[in-house]
Amino acid sequence: MDLHSLVKDSSLIQSGAYINGAFVSAKSGATFDVTNPVTNEVIAKVADCDASMMEDAISAAHAAQPAWAAKTAKERANILKKWYDLCMENADDLAIILTAEMGKPLAEAKGEIGYGSSFIEWFAEQAKRVSGDVLESPFADKKFMTLRQPVGVFAAITPWNFPNAMITRKVAPGIAVGCACVLKPAEQTPLSALALAELAHRAGIPAGIINIIPGMDAPALGDVMCRDERVRKITFTGSTEVGRILMRQSADTIKKISLELGGNAPLIVFDDADLDVAVEGAIASKYRNAGQTCVCANRVFVQAGIYDKFAAALTEKVAAMKVGDGFDNDVVQGPIIDQQGFEKVERHVADAVAKGGTILTGGKAHEMGGTFYEPTVITGAQKEMQLYSEETFGPVAALFKFDTEEEAITLANDTIFGLAAYYFTKDVGRVFRVGEALEYGMAIANTGAYSSEIGPFGGVKASGLGREGSIYGVDEFLEIKLMVVGGI
Repeated sequence: MDLHSLVKDSSLIQSGAYINGAFVSAKSGATFDVTNPVTNEVIAKVADCDASMMEDAISAAHAAQPAWAAKTAKERANILKKWYDLCMENADDLAIILTAEMGKPLAEAKGEIGYGSSFIEWFAEQAKRVSGDVLESPFADKKFMTLRQPVGVFAAITPWNFPNAMITRKVAPGIAVGCACVLKPAEQTPLSALALAELAHRAGIPAGIINIIPGMDAPALGDVMCRDERVRKITFTGSTEVGRILMRQSADTIKKISLELGGNAPLIVFDDADLDVAVEGAIASKYRNAGQTCVCANRVFVQAGIYDKFAAALTEKVAAMKVGDGFDNDVVQGPIIDQQGFEKVERHVADAVAKGGTILTGGKAHEMGGTFYEPTVITGAQKEMQLYSEETFGPVAALFKFDTEEEAITLANDTIFGLAAYYFTKDVGRVFRVGEALEYGMAIANTGAYSSEIGPFGGVKASGLGREGSIYGVDEFLEIKLMVVGGI
């Protein structure tokens, strides 16, 4: 695949780290391969940065941040709006780059570019609304007030499954309120990050405010981020296991930290649900991005009275899904990102069958080969199966049967995770009862598609800390300072 020939603007395809406003090679000259997961063909060779380059990036961010913070919120907002405009003007190319390195269907990639860009626009607007308070003073001769000020330099680590939107959702709020950042993108998908850096450069975001450090040695790069005193915040999206490591490594420097970690999302279908709405919601939640999202429904709980009808209707839809190269027409599911992810899906399905599950459709590697896997529906799912407690991260819907509302809530909450939960019912009272009882950061009723820059995104328990997007997203990048003025 000649990626340069597919895009209109080949200068968006960068291979160097972006440090202090310039694209640079690794000091060692080392590179790593970026491959297309459909063909396993090498589409680019990107700078393989070491820890010293991360230190250089932190130095650049630390030096540039005070002047950026000193700009008015409106000045920063105007620059971010230019970045947003450039992203939208180059949306087709950004989507092509994303599909080439990650594999999701091009239509989904285009949707992600719009979604990702929306965070730049949103936080450009929100930056102008950051304000403090004048407090009622307990003393006649003193005034009390609060200021909200940028935390300083922050470090971001982003995943491969949404290589555009996970960057903008972290970077945009931070720089909008006057911070500077260093970012380590997933090694599978650095090209989307570097394309965003190129557009940020064109938009006039000053040198040092955004720095992108690709590299294969994630532990070494992350260790520098965590242990450097100049980095005052870490924001990470990825596994709970790695999130725990980052928390430990950040303890000595007492950083602010926000974590968007693993999930084990329940999707509950009550007897009184609209069957068609529930099926479409399950497909939107479960099979988007080939099931490779942290908010994918991992356990589908269906009430006994509607169980068989739901299973049949879902199976009919899933069996018709077109699997293939994301650049082909009408494809709705691409490959699993890599062999490790593919083998986990195989292991979960084999375990489910061994423990009594019945495959209604799919259940095996796709005839296309590679890491393509058939969209799958399994009935007769039980708590003893691996996919009950582990996140499959693949296109497998396992259907568990339940009898009562109380049972559904207990099953849904029976996990260390608490990111997203979905449920379908026509009963308004149940909407509120179940929504309040679910131990999740996001409780979604009667839809499987809800992602927006307006809603706060984040989880509880082992699914993380903090919220991204929404009016609350800037709070993660601000400190509250009390000012007291005496002698009044």
